[in-house]
Amino acid sequence: MKDPVYIHDIVTLSLCEESCNGCGMCIKVCPHEVLELSGRKAHIVRKDYCMECGACALNCAAGAITVKSGVGCASGIINGLLRNSGPECGCSGTNCC
Repeated sequence: MKDPVYIHDIVTLSLCEESCNGCGMCIKVCPHEVLELSGRKAHIVRKDYCMECGACALNCAAGAITVKSGVGCASGIINGLLRNSGPECGCSGTNCC
């Protein structure tokens, strides 16, 4: 699979590592492996891979993650239309807007 980078350095995802309780739910629900667990805390390791589906934030009991859900999919769809390649957000229908 091609790397799912949408628009470089524009993703709205943010993580407050101090608030993270290390449960790992964000890692389990992220379809693009944007986060990793290390040192009993989650860390953003592939921010540009984020499609901003919002699954990580919705499943973060500590409230350590924020993201403007849907923005990444919208960007992928708009880019596909502009390139005449069809609307494609790269999520294969899973957690897609």
